[in-house]
Amino acid sequence: MGCLPRAKEVPDVCRELQVSEQTYYRWRNQFGGLKANDAERLKDLERENATLKWLLADAQMEKAALKLKEIAWGNFKARSGGQPCITSSR
Repeated sequence: MGCLPRAKEVPDVCRELQVSEQTYYRWRNQFGGLKANDAERLKDLERENATLKWLLADAQMEKAALKLKEIAWGNFKARSGGQPCITSSR
């Protein structure tokens, strides 16, 4: 009859892809207006953002651990005035 493939119904496509119709509609809402290369770029940026968030959290934890170590050893100095925050009663 024609050269164009027959359009499939959403439930049929979802069954072939083994995804729920909810997933299909969520993807359509999220990526419906994007071209394939835009969607791939978005995924790349999301992965990069996750990596950067992890690196920032790791650096903040390391900074906090170093500060706790300095406090424990009594070497911690206040930012202004240079007076120690912890006074020892030795």
